[in-house]
Amino acid sequence: MTSSLDDLPLRDDLRGLTPYGAPQAPLPIALNVNENTHPVPDAVASDILDDIAVALRDVNRYPDREFTALREGFAQYLGHGLDASQIWAGNGSNEVLQHILQAFAGPGRTVFGFAPTYSMYPLLAQGTGARWVAGERQPDYTITPEEAVAQIEQVDPDVVLLCSPNNPTGTPLGLDVIEAVYAAARGVVVVDEAYQEFAPHDAPSALTLLEGRPRLAVSRTMSKAFAFAGARVGYLAADPAFIDALRLVRLPYHLSALTQAAAVAALRNSDVMLAMVEEIVAQRDRITATLEALGYTPHESWSNFVLFGGVSDPKATWQRLYEQGVLVRDVGIPGHLRVTAGTEAETTAFLDALASIESAS
Repeated sequence: MTSSLDDLPLRDDLRGLTPYGAPQAPLPIALNVNENTHPVPDAVASDILDDIAVALRDVNRYPDREFTALREGFAQYLGHGLDASQIWAGNGSNEVLQHILQAFAGPGRTVFGFAPTYSMYPLLAQGTGARWVAGERQPDYTITPEEAVAQIEQVDPDVVLLCSPNNPTGTPLGLDVIEAVYAAARGVVVVDEAYQEFAPHDAPSALTLLEGRPRLAVSRTMSKAFAFAGARVGYLAADPAFIDALRLVRLPYHLSALTQAAAVAALRNSDVMLAMVEEIVAQRDRITATLEALGYTPHESWSNFVLFGGVSDPKATWQRLYEQGVLVRDVGIPGHLRVTAGTEAETTAFLDALASIESAS
């Protein structure tokens, strides 16, 4: 006899919800979840395997609960005068964000973000029992400091989540907006820089704003630029007191010894790992130019994906691309689809498939 969720004493605030889930399908060209589609270079993979082999010899023991070597590695990678006491990490940036919400949100508290934005934010808020409130953006998905402050003052949130560059739109976020939000907010402000490595080289990071702002945190991930999505490693930089708050809610030994070893080795090879970023940016810009030529309206993107409008029937276009072996993402924005910038061959396959649909219709 099988049961359903309705038969279980589930929390009332979770009833009727659906879990996060981008479509997973065995298609040859999967460009739907903003992965780095380039494989880890062979030399780096060998180096990582060597470190994992060493860690495996002591895997009968619990890992370093404070993941000290990894935090030191992240501090060195990020620069900006950071040290290990200002770094936190988890199993993907989603766990890092969950730690923040466990510590600073929860029942009776409010989490705020400007929609459309990363679809996990409301799910993480709901999972911790907090209330999610979605703010508004301009029609081009930008945010002005004045509008941001007005919305923050109206909602008075306990946690503000700012995605920069924004997912799913790719929109950059000015430091002036972040400064204004921080000044107006009573609670903590989190800048999610999951795609920062794909922004222009002269684009300043919110890491430059950390000094003197103990309620500010800047989160990053190894999933995108480092081609490490399967390893599940996310991290953040913040005031040491902010880091102490996250220790109160994390599970003991939450980062395995094997994960720590792999991430430390990847960071040691960061110059090689990040070399592919330029190629991804080139393909992103190629996608944008070709979409414009095909009559679509791509939005400005500082990330590794492009959101494009002018799609008369997103569901039908998604299906026709699927039938040609190309998986893109329908993020629920009317008249839009989103595509990840892949390798040159993957990008060509997507653009050719889209052009064939255009010519056939």
